[in-house]
Amino acid sequence: MPALDDVRVLDLTRVLGGPYCTMLLADLGADVVKIEPPGGDFVRETPPFHDADDSFGGYFQSINRGKRSVELDFNDAADRREFLALVEDADVLVENFRVGTMEKFGLEYERLAEINPQLVYASMRGFGDPRTGASPKQHEPAFDLVAQALGGVMHLTGQEDGPPTKVGFGVGDIFTGVLHAVNILAALHYRERTGVGQFVDTAMYDAMISLAERTVYQYSYTGEVPHRQGNSHPTLFPYNAFEARDGYVVIAALGDNHWQALCEAMDRPDWIVDYPRAADRLENREYLREGITDWVSEHTVEELLDVLEEGVPCGPVQDVADVYNCEHARSREMLIEATLPRTDETVTIAGTPIKMAKTPPDPGERAPLLDEHRAEILRCDPIAELDRTKKHEADSNPVGVSDGGAHDD
Repeated sequence: MPALDDVRVLDLTRVLGGPYCTMLLADLGADVVKIEPPGGDFVRETPPFHDADDSFGGYFQSINRGKRSVELDFNDAADRREFLALVEDADVLVENFRVGTMEKFGLEYERLAEINPQLVYASMRGFGDPRTGASPKQHEPAFDLVAQALGGVMHLTGQEDGPPTKVGFGVGDIFTGVLHAVNILAALHYRERTGVGQFVDTAMYDAMISLAERTVYQYSYTGEVPHRQGNSHPTLFPYNAFEARDGYVVIAALGDNHWQALCEAMDRPDWIVDYPRAADRLENREYLREGITDWVSEHTVEELLDVLEEGVPCGPVQDVADVYNCEHARSREMLIEATLPRTDETVTIAGTPIKMAKTPPDPGERAPLLDEHRAEILRCDPIAELDRTKKHEADSNPVGVSDGGAHDD
């Protein structure tokens, strides 16, 4: 029995953060219905595409697995009625439109809560929602890059003498999506106890401040703005990446036992005596870093791992090809196969890191085709559906869900 197999989620989100959140819920067993505007989530058209199929690209496949799709035009009164009928039986609604978008269609939280008082309405925006805390930025659009910049993540990322640098992956979206899933699960737990749903909200800017929590307390304690320092750490040593003969390794010898093991591997027993405490090592980090750097540079990555892995937290700096060849990734089912529509071909996508003994998550099937599940979700009348199809074909410029030309990712 999946942990969330009694939960139905209406997913109105697009791009990355919101779909990642609802994908986690789908992995846990929730029935996630992806409600898409005419033409669908525009990420469907984002490459790379597989040679055997061009229905949607890898971006869409990776974060929309296990969901069902129905296409609705909120400018159409009949489609709005269909949506409201779905709300009656839903447990969760997730959207990442800009503030005020759902109000334009008369589908705001307050109206939906009248229809279904148990509904958990979850908004994920760049700068939050006035219902949970007003912000002067709430009508601005936001994407991952903007959130990383504002939240202090970019300022602290990169080499000391280099420019602010975004994290290579979309942490502004992904981390916010994970927090949003936590937010939703907490609201469902509250509903289980009280029978009452609620409005919940996770802002990308807020999430990035939370992710950069170290800078917040450092500034408070010291009065100084933390600066970029590459792969090193301001208060821990050795904690860095070092260049070997054929690659890079990271070494995090923080405990005294780790330090002793590292010194023994380097044949530097004198360092164990001279720098016995973490404070000693931090105070002399420049000298010690130079010695570790020289020692590492004389060995291959494999040689270093052979002598360090048992006693020192360390690892190679891997690229994705290395991850594919890693026994851990395969045995932990972190690389899974997803089918392509209308073909027997499969592609590899990231699995779920959420592991449970009694209710193990199931990453589910491939991502859905646009409107693939209309009949089973809306229980459509064939004649009415034919009329609807003719109406759309006659309209050369169908009006889709609009939010003023911008949205939160």
